[in-house]
Amino acid sequence: MGTFSCPLRLTNMDSDLSATVDATVDTGAFYTQAPAETLRRIGVRPFDSFIFRLADGRNVRRDVGRAWASVNGAKEVTLVVFGDDEAPALLGAYTLEGLNLAVDPVHQRLLPIETRTL
Repeated sequence: MGTFSCPLRLTNMDSDLSATVDATVDTGAFYTQAPAETLRRIGVRPFDSFIFRLADGRNVRRDVGRAWASVNGAKEVTLVVFGDDEAPALLGAYTLEGLNLAVDPVHQRLLPIETRTL
């Protein structure tokens, strides 16, 4: 499967401050990541830090916060990882599930999930 990106709008939980990033859709990433500078600029604050295993096998500790995520008209609260400022934004599986979006890898797009599983 090739990768593709989409506009991801992240909004502070307590205000209307927001930023739109071009996020790589990455179902191999559990959480969504955005540059730390972008998250701080819109007032997202970390509530904890987690250890993550990167694609190259390294373990790193990163701050984690909460923000509203909006994609294609769908909006939901999600966890966001404060990534390195030069790292790409990633739209992870946790956020995709929350937004009820599925990945269409053939046409490189996101589709609404019509039926949910209990």
